[in-house]
Amino acid sequence: MTWSVHCSQCGRVYDDDAVRFRCDCGGVLDLLFEPHFDPGTVAGRPHDLWRYREALPVGRDVVTMGGGCTPLLTVAFHTATLLVKQEQLFPTGSYKDRGAALLISHLHELGVRRVVEDSSGNAGCAVAAYAARAGIACDIYVPADTSPAKTAQIEAYGATLHRIPGPREETAEAALEAATTCAYASHVYSPWFLQGTKTFAYEIAEQLGWTVPDTLVLPAGNGTLLLGAFIGFEEMRWAGIVDQMPRLIAVQAAACAPLADAFAKGMERPAEVHATHTAAEGIAIAAPARGAQVLAAVRATGGSFLAVSEQEIAASLKECCLGGWFIEPTSAAVIAGACRYAETAAPGETIVTAFTGHGLKAAAKIAEILTQR
Repeated sequence: MTWSVHCSQCGRVYDDDAVRFRCDCGGVLDLLFEPHFDPGTVAGRPHDLWRYREALPVGRDVVTMGGGCTPLLTVAFHTATLLVKQEQLFPTGSYKDRGAALLISHLHELGVRRVVEDSSGNAGCAVAAYAARAGIACDIYVPADTSPAKTAQIEAYGATLHRIPGPREETAEAALEAATTCAYASHVYSPWFLQGTKTFAYEIAEQLGWTVPDTLVLPAGNGTLLLGAFIGFEEMRWAGIVDQMPRLIAVQAAACAPLADAFAKGMERPAEVHATHTAAEGIAIAAPARGAQVLAAVRATGGSFLAVSEQEIAASLKECCLGGWFIEPTSAAVIAGACRYAETAAPGETIVTAFTGHGLKAAAKIAEILTQR
């Protein structure tokens, strides 16, 4: 199994030394990797994300907690019935386990002993958990207003927590500075993280009988789930496993929507925005490093962007909770976007979305939202 790391902007190829996380030109790094996966090989394998191991650029000594193969359930909402992937059921409570499991497995293979990561919460939780499983020391940088439940979870895994005041970008800068002395286990910059989130696509295809849904509605903060899904379905299409790509609908909070704004204006890179507070903290990214790739992926599939208001997020959260689904506000934003999209979808269109994070990770914020008139 071979792969190479190259710059998405200038094409320069680099050795994998676990330290470099972006090109000298400033471009983000991608992985050139051709999987050789046969759907017939999964029979009898454990129902976790490693059942697709021939499609994953990592050896057999993996760091795992058994996550993956989350249920794909039909869920009826007030205005739409959708297929919803239950990503909140991962061991740390969000889909970020997919990327963290692959990334930490790779770093563990390279003998890395300490990592640093920045996160609004969920990625930090996942990296901290899998680093703990691998015996790797871990420093996590989070915005000062991150949900207490998430910061408690990060510290419970034994990671050193750094709360950074100011906007989300200040947290990223602090982590970048710290990463000069150790490996940067970044869910944004590391191409191995995307190799983990692409298993989301493989699972959906298998759950639908190795076919593709018409449309995927996913969050677009840094775009790690959306880009992973795009990579996964594209790999399967190249291999002849599926014959088409799903349309990608990317959801942002209207209070912080640099990609939705850029898409509407025909721009190839994120627009400059003045972000305001949003309950959907997981997608409150004003300057996404892979924003150009997210825009390109959405356009390549004939998709679009939706920006949902705080009122829509609150209403969606309340509806989900009353239906028995305790999800975090960021996930409610995605469902709000999916339901809005479904109102104009073609009859019989298969729409897949996800509960991206568990409500227990933001219980105090949820209580506040649910008690507002």
